[in-house]
Amino acid sequence: MQKYKSSIENRKQSITGLGASAEIIPVIVFAQYRIGTTFKPKTQNMLEPFSDEYFMKQALNEAQKAFDMGEIPVGAVVVCQNRIVARSHNLTETLNDVTAHAEMQAITAAANMLGGKYLIDCTLYVTLEPCLMCAGALGWSQIGRVVYGADDEKKGFQKNAEKALHPKTTLLGGIMEAECSTLVKDFFSSKR
Repeated sequence: MQKYKSSIENRKQSITGLGASAEIIPVIVFAQYRIGTTFKPKTQNMLEPFSDEYFMKQALNEAQKAFDMGEIPVGAVVVCQNRIVARSHNLTETLNDVTAHAEMQAITAAANMLGGKYLIDCTLYVTLEPCLMCAGALGWSQIGRVVYGADDEKKGFQKNAEKALHPKTTLLGGIMEAECSTLVKDFFSSKR
């Protein structure tokens, strides 16, 4: 408290030393607070941090990078404890490698980042339902959760091998489905 008073006295002296006769009055501002209410931002399009939509938006950003490179626009991010530990997009054309899917790149990057091959406490966000190859790799990684945007009716793993994922992995589809499927459809319509 003494330190606070001396700080005020110093300010008074510096102001009055300039020939002004002013007195500094400490002002304390209290924010109004009501118990049981939550803050709601006025912005309608604001994504809540650490939500499925927020992380899917990050995967969509990766898919857009693939689109811009002429790759099939699929993007993925791996999240561990609400932190993105890996992000990737399709690189099959760039690397001339049929296994360079976004999910495969993300699994490898996440395992390297975390220092282990198992991704038990992680979630993969991917813009398109994983294919059978990627689902098998996700099963081997024992990833805790897979969240995808759009269904892949032709090559999605659920059509041919719905048990490809690890038994403890939870699966959620349809997050930002319209945005994810539109990007893929726009890509293929531009190629025709």
